[in-house]
Amino acid sequence: MGLNDTPSAGRVHIGFFGRRNAGKSSVVNAVTGQETAIVSELKGTTTDPVYKAMELLPLGPVVIIDTPGIDDEGALGELRVRKAKQVLNKADAAVLVVDALAGKTAADEDLIRLFREKSVKYLVAYNKSDLLPGGKGAAASPPGASGDELFISAREKFNIDALKERIAVLAVTEEPKFRILGDLIEPGDFVVLVTPIDKAAPKGRLILPQQQTIRDILEGDAAAIVVKEFELRETLAHLGKKPRLVVTDSQVFAKVSADTPPDIPLTSFSILFSRYKGTLSGAVRGVRTIDELREGERILIAEGCTHHRQCDDIGTVKLPRWIRNYSGVEPDFTFTSGAEFPEDLSGYRVVIHCGACMLTEREMRYRQKCAADEDVPFTNYGIVIAQMQGILKRSIAMFPHVLAELEERHDPD
Repeated sequence: MGLNDTPSAGRVHIGFFGRRNAGKSSVVNAVTGQETAIVSELKGTTTDPVYKAMELLPLGPVVIIDTPGIDDEGALGELRVRKAKQVLNKADAAVLVVDALAGKTAADEDLIRLFREKSVKYLVAYNKSDLLPGGKGAAASPPGASGDELFISAREKFNIDALKERIAVLAVTEEPKFRILGDLIEPGDFVVLVTPIDKAAPKGRLILPQQQTIRDILEGDAAAIVVKEFELRETLAHLGKKPRLVVTDSQVFAKVSADTPPDIPLTSFSILFSRYKGTLSGAVRGVRTIDELREGERILIAEGCTHHRQCDDIGTVKLPRWIRNYSGVEPDFTFTSGAEFPEDLSGYRVVIHCGACMLTEREMRYRQKCAADEDVPFTNYGIVIAQMQGILKRSIAMFPHVLAELEERHDPD
């Protein structure tokens, strides 16, 4: 991914749902103007959600998601349906594609209830309207329909532009409450970013959180100074100006804290992204669980992306090792990545999540809420590492309300 690309987490996610053979994939292709999805007369051609990042006018950068038929059958069908429903956790808007000849069925009504339950804005597109008595021009929308329903034909491209306009209005999202760190700096500031380059680092580029943070600093008319962990002390000594803050990869938190003078604010990419995704306060509340672990308790370590695991991977190797050493017990670790996330979290003692640069704020809030519903603490890589290194207060000091909550819990009197 280049620096000019909009990452998936920053794009509006639009899911297309419906029964098998209602024409979802044909509608997706008509809306995108591309052969994004496989089209067939056979029911159930789409077996897994298909994601396509693209520009969709008049909306802009989007991710279009074509989902399996919601009325699929059998054990494999149940898995497909579950995956389709999981898409709603990250969707900003939903399009329910209904066969205009058959009309809404019980499966369609169930989907609508699910949209409402998950607070996903939606519209209903009655496809194949060219086959209706009187033809596609008989009505622009179903009789008595509200503004969230319209007739379309993917084959004849009827009302496709109108559908795109409706989607654009539907999918307008609020601006994020926070930037990554743009609201923490002033024009002309220096920000030092500590980015280890080891065998786990991608060849020839920085990882996405580092790219996005640099971009946010530049948009704030400040300067980003990028160094490896062994260069930090000398860089700070010769900089000639105190940086506004130092941001580090969590893996080298301890060394960076030791090399950064106490009067310079310090945090990690993971903590910044937890705030950016709206989960920081809850993640700080959940970290105390690390001090209370017992032998054999289950810990879920979740990553938002999928990547090739290195021999000293942070999520599956380093973090479990550090937790074992810190707690003195042997927990039972489970690992998930990408779109994987257990529906049932009741058996876990704590969920520890990555910074989630590849996930939307909506999905991260959903995951945190899933844990809260089961009374399972939910925290974050960087926060756990800072806690184990004894530097949590320092790493969140720039967020006074979060620090106040932490200090209130530790000193209730």
